Amino acid sequence: TIRPVRRSYYDPSSAPGKGVVWEWENDSGSWTPYDMDVGITIQRAYEKQHPWVDLSAIGFCYVIDFATMGQINRQTQRKRRVRRRLDMVYPLVSGTLPKSQSWPASPGAAAAPPGPACACPQCLLVMSVKATVSAAGPGTATLQPRKAPPAPPAAAKALVLAPGAKAPHGTATVRGSLKPLVAQGGRQQAASTPTLSSASSAASPPGAGSGKASHPGLGTLNRSHLQRLAIAQSRVLIASGVPTVPVKNLTGSSPVNPALAGITGILMSAAGLPVCLTRPPKLVLHPPPVSKSEIQSIPGISHTCRKTTKKQAKKGKTPEEVLKKYLQKVRHPPDEDCTICMERLSAPSGYKGPQPAVKPDLVGKLVKCGHVFHLYCLVAMYNNGNKDGSLQCPTCKTIYGVKTGTQPPGKMEYHIIPHALPGHSDCKTIRIIYNIPPGVQGPEHPNPGKSFTARGFPRHCYLPDSEKGRKVLKLLLVAWDRRLIFAIGTSSTTGESDTVIWNEIHHKTEFGSNLTGHGYPDINYLDNVLAELAAQGITEESLVQEKD
Repeated sequence: TIRPVRRSYYDPSSAPGKGVVWEWENDSGSWTPYDMDVGITIQRAYEKQHPWVDLSAIGFCYVIDFATMGQINRQTQRKRRVRRRLDMVYPLVSGTLPKSQSWPASPGAAAAPPGPACACPQCLLVMSVKATVSAAGPGTATLQPRKAPPAPPAAAKALVLAPGAKAPHGTATVRGSLKPLVAQGGRQQAASTPTLSSASSAASPPGAGSGKASHPGLGTLNRSHLQRLAIAQSRVLIASGVPTVPVKNLTGSSPVNPALAGITGILMSAAGLPVCLTRPPKLVLHPPPVSKSEIQSIPGISHTCRKTTKKQAKKGKTPEEVLKKYLQKVRHPPDEDCTICMERLSAPSGYKGPQPAVKPDLVGKLVKCGHVFHLYCLVAMYNNGNKDGSLQCPTCKTIYGVKTGTQPPGKMEYHIIPHALPGHSDCKTIRIIYNIPPGVQGPEHPNPGKSFTARGFPRHCYLPDSEKGRKVLKLLLVAWDRRLIFAIGTSSTTGESDTVIWNEIHHKTEFGSNLTGHGYPDINYLDNVLAELAAQGITEESLVQEKD
């Protein structure tokens, strides 16, 4: 599959130009940055001292409240914390990069006039390594440090080399301090462990000296020695107990990824930065293998599989007859706007679409929530929806009737497996397997008659086999029957349109980890998903309705 890519330029006065990052708190309690365009929109409103900003204009159903620093989902009313922090300024680039900033330079290329110096840490690192390589002279294949100034350094810094150490598969990480690495315990191991001086004095020529053997420079080390050097640095960092910050996630068992980690470590070492090679945490999506004999049905829930059933609205019911059950006519409309057409309720409806069979000046009030609209607008809204006999207030999202969705046909399996989830060691696990095949969109979908894709199926999801976990499963079965768990639309992950997507009811798809925020432990997940189900009109009362 070939997809286009692009790069974007940002104004220095924008959020990335100032190094401002806006983040939201995910289910695991960690912080996730907003997309660049969303962060720019939030920062612009923040700088104008607006009390809040509505992100629906850029395609997201969220409101950011600056007073409480919270994100509010307009559909589910769920709130999350947001924060604003300062980070590195986004590199400002205009036009093509000058050749002087290209590294390594191609042999024989003419030197271009130097461009303006950039003070960001990435450029400082590249330029320092480039200066180190340039000092070694042309044709030198190994990295060699630049000669020290005539005055010897105040204290020689030494790195301990662990003989025979091998580079582990992992990631290159760099400590926040940019000071040269001081080997801990180097003096005690001087008798048995060779050391490498990172700076030599130019005051005494090679060969002259104190009778001790001169230490080799980086230029005399081969690849295995450089690997040992990086490992020695990492061991000293680990021994010091100072936390490290990942530079790049280079997981994998192939020789390419560890090689990239090693090269990154070598370059950073040559620039005088401390390096630590560590193993990254692993993503655990699935449990250990389970045999058929170990799989159990769930007590209190019949069957272990359910297929999608498409519920149609009752025939013979016109939109006016459906809405009549939920509305009261208002003879004297209040002096306010209709939130559907944004015209005054005392004036006729401003809806310009297909003409409903009602007068445009009639006004009705929803019986539960009391919000008032043009009856003309409500009929038009109903005709543009699923036409399933239900209505959802566009202001407060109160549901009238039984709401159904547009989930395509598929199958839902559910059973118990004999493994525990992180944070739920006292019980087994409920595994849910969703399987929806690709197909053709129906009249209720965005593009009727057009094919749709179904990526990532079958999708495995997990719940603890506890009392609350079983309650969530029963409500998910109601949501499945009402076709509310999936929909057809545009994927927020890949950008692909006309594909099967999740429909505002979050699931846990990681079994043994929580690296993406879709795993365990998460003490608030069951309560959050119950609130999301309630926002779709699915509560314990729905279980009684389904039995009836």
